[in-house]
Amino acid sequence: MGGFSGEHQISINSGCQVYDALDKKKYNVYKIVVGEADGAVIDRKVWYWLADDGSHQPIDRGDFTVTDNGKKIHFDLAFIIIHGNPGENGVIQGYFDLLGIKYTTCGFYTSALTFHKGYCNPVVRSFNLVNVARSVLLYKKPSDIAHTPIPQLSYPLFVKPAAGGSSVATTKVKTPDQLMPAIELAFTEDSQVLVEECISGREFDCGVMKINGKKYVFPITEIIPLGNHEFFDYEAKYDGFSNEVTPAEVEDSIANEIQDVSSKLYDLLNCSGVVRFDYIYDTAKNELFFLEVNTIPGQSAESIVPKQARAMGISTRQLYEMIVEDALAN
Repeated sequence: MGGFSGEHQISINSGCQVYDALDKKKYNVYKIVVGEADGAVIDRKVWYWLADDGSHQPIDRGDFTVTDNGKKIHFDLAFIIIHGNPGENGVIQGYFDLLGIKYTTCGFYTSALTFHKGYCNPVVRSFNLVNVARSVLLYKKPSDIAHTPIPQLSYPLFVKPAAGGSSVATTKVKTPDQLMPAIELAFTEDSQVLVEECISGREFDCGVMKINGKKYVFPITEIIPLGNHEFFDYEAKYDGFSNEVTPAEVEDSIANEIQDVSSKLYDLLNCSGVVRFDYIYDTAKNELFFLEVNTIPGQSAESIVPKQARAMGISTRQLYEMIVEDALAN
């Protein structure tokens, strides 16, 4: 848990929930934090085992081991719950592949592809399975594009880091004068920025996982931002400014379409573990639009996937144990 992005603390919250839920009589569980946060600054060189007494014990990154009461602990499995870099982008999966340590998420290639919205969206569009909003990917620094128009897109727009999560540094832009400040903000989180046409409608999320060859497609959730929140931004996600309805109160035809598309995308993108797909349903055109894939969806108390699992009769502990047992076996 942890990581190098603005989702560092959210990841720790998720990791602690996983730690608390797992049966300690069944598993020897260690909380490993990647990166040490000092305010907004994260020291990437510091990795540590967060012991139950609150102490920070060092990690040997040469073989990913800790020393516990004089005994060197070699791990059988990494339950990766790092949102953002280096967990959701495939970096740490490649590290574990080199060390021969099993893990609970998608592999490095799928993780890298799906984490980068500017690369993933054209791939999803090529499947001819679901609509994808038009967008422009910016590689340059803000100073280089101060006067670069984006004529092919219509306002309003979403401006977001191309590789990021939890809506960090994401802005809804309604007029041209708001565009550059939004781009500059997004560039503080990533070196590439996606400018995307805004699709108006209802937002839905759907979790999917495959355990021992059996696929579980979860009941969908509708995200309803509250107050002045026009979309599911960071504050709406984590500070209670949204209403999340599971199962979503929507026509069966829409729910079935979302579940069917999610199931197919899971296979087409070669996903593994538990994954969440996010969509906007354009109510004016009656069309479904793909937003993004979350290959390491949140697992904190406020998170969507555990709620969806419970809605289909799978407890939080059962969910995590199913993921662990499948990763160990496969």
